[in-house]
Amino acid sequence: MNTIQIKDKTFAVSIKEQDILQEVSRVAQEISRDLAGKNPLFLSVLNGSFMFAADLLKRITIPCEISFVKMASYSGTASTGAVKELIGLNEDISGRTIVIVEDIVDTGFTMQRMLEVLRTKNPAEIHIATLLVKPDKLAVDLDIEYAAMHIPNDFIVGYGLDYDGHGRNYKDIYIVVNEE
Repeated sequence: MNTIQIKDKTFAVSIKEQDILQEVSRVAQEISRDLAGKNPLFLSVLNGSFMFAADLLKRITIPCEISFVKMASYSGTASTGAVKELIGLNEDISGRTIVIVEDIVDTGFTMQRMLEVLRTKNPAEIHIATLLVKPDKLAVDLDIEYAAMHIPNDFIVGYGLDYDGHGRNYKDIYIVVNEE
């Protein structure tokens, strides 16, 4: 499927599943190497990171745990700028190695807010693993150690990313090509 229609927009394949999985494998190897002996807790940020988190964790070769949290700031195709509170963190993370698993970092405001909240809970260290980074849109200084891919500032769907709740189920990543 080279193009898909979601609501008023047409999308075309931008990144194929096999290319995504190759980069996810690379990131998993780096994390497994760097965090060996630390039993990290992966915090998957819902809803968008569920596919990335599943594929990443299948490739992690060290003991680890995973939990799911939610912190949203999107409406339609643009960030609302209003970051909601972190919900779903029931684990005591004091003294733990944390790896935030995110689908995409564009402005960085959501990630910055999440880091602020997590730091109040006294983890030993926090690492960021994201499928995608939009470096041209990044508005805050973040140490993103594990980024699978850097992409231009285009609107995308698929592989967990959505347009108003639709399109998360596609195995490839699609870029908007026509807005009706």
